[in-house]
Amino acid sequence: MLPNLITLLRIPLLAIIISMLYSAAAGMRFVAAGLIIVLILMDTLDGVVARTTKQTSLLGSILDIAADRAVELVLWVVAADLDLISVIVPLIVITRGVFVDALRAVAPAYGMAPFDLVQSRPGKLLVGSPWLRAPYGLVKAIAFFLLALGYAFEAQTTATAVRLSSNIAAVAQVATWLAVALCLARGIPVFIEAPRQLKAWGRRAAEDGPAK
Repeated sequence: MLPNLITLLRIPLLAIIISMLYSAAAGMRFVAAGLIIVLILMDTLDGVVARTTKQTSLLGSILDIAADRAVELVLWVVAADLDLISVIVPLIVITRGVFVDALRAVAPAYGMAPFDLVQSRPGKLLVGSPWLRAPYGLVKAIAFFLLALGYAFEAQTTATAVRLSSNIAAVAQVATWLAVALCLARGIPVFIEAPRQLKAWGRRAAEDGPAK
């Protein structure tokens, strides 16, 4: 399906971006910064295409989560490796992601979508509502873009470039830590509600008995 293809194409694009970020040429780094925006927009595009063409599926939901996680974690790790952010950032995001994804991974076994683990209204607002998902995605996109942009200016030696690099890096740090805060906040409902949902699904499965 086209939505899944768009989702999967984000991974080779991510590899291209990484190779450009590790280039010593400022031009390559500037291109990488621009491609990061494309990479983020593709996440929105696959969802729009899926809804428009009515090709939403459980597999698509799982692939979307996996691609989002891969893009996010890789970019945070690369940013830390390039000394653009503290290593604490990817450590926090990875630890949170491992536990949340481990809980969500059980949902498909019961024929449920991963996001169905959260059922309360406040939980859905934090995890699934576009009113928070969109700002969270936007903050991450800004952080990744500005980190790459500041790094690109860092490769230039003019006084203007040095000043721009410093200013952009400062804003990028604010966006980075705001993204971390939102990441943790969106994980809380999963930790609270997932055990209860999994117990309920387990009881229903036991009552229904083995499929015949």
